[in-house]
Amino acid sequence: MSTDERISIESATIDDVEAVADCWVSLAAEQRQHGSQLAADTNRTAATEMIARHVVADGLLVARDGAIQGFVLFHPDEGAYTQTESTGTITHLYVRPAARGDGIGSRLLAAAESELAAAGVSTVSIEVLADNDAAQRLYDRRGYESHRIELSKRLESDRHSKDDG
Repeated sequence: MSTDERISIESATIDDVEAVADCWVSLAAEQRQHGSQLAADTNRTAATEMIARHVVADGLLVARDGAIQGFVLFHPDEGAYTQTESTGTITHLYVRPAARGDGIGSRLLAAAESELAAAGVSTVSIEVLADNDAAQRLYDRRGYESHRIELSKRLESDRHSKDDG
């Protein structure tokens, strides 16, 4: 039996919040190598609160084999503007490094898509950091295509000057 077959994908419970928060901190720390400026440990409290809200709203699935090996956070989009079709967003997807390569990320993504489709969503979006090639390959294999490109520029100022001496 492969690791993938021992892993169940299921809705998270309130008892899972701290374990998912541990994963979220690991995700935020890993994303720093891909250019993210999001602090990891510093944001644990805010992330824990966000995770708990997703549990209550049924927008959090976990991959578990006893312990949580990964998670996906998602939601149907709601806003002030009327759209021509219903959309949803996958905001976070993470698989522990030791569990990667066995299809867990694909299974989490497929399960989130299924939940969103059941909620009436017809188009799903997900963000990926530009140099996170592994994540981009996963999303490409699952049929995701570029839709919007975010550009950023570091502003030089007295506070950020490279010539500080």
